[in-house]
Amino acid sequence: MASSAFWNHPAGPKTIHFWAPTFKWCLNVANVADFVKPLSSLLSDSMQKNWNLFSASSALPATCTYQISRKIRKDYFSNEDDAVMANVK
Repeated sequence: MASSAFWNHPAGPKTIHFWAPTFKWCLNVANVADFVKPLSSLLSDSMQKNWNLFSASSALPATCTYQISRKIRKDYFSNEDDAVMANVK
């Protein structure tokens, strides 16, 4: 039954809410595994630039900041709740 509860959980393996953090942890584990490698094998002048990864990594904080600002504006600077309650009456 525990495996069924895990499988059907709202943040279980059938959802992105499970896999996104799982893959991020895999990246952290890979970075820790590289701690024992000599720096010369990690840092290379001939490394190719991955502009796709750079742009995705740069866009992530921008989009998160925008979403958080939307939430803050709604929660603290909006009278949306008053408008909804006026329509209910």
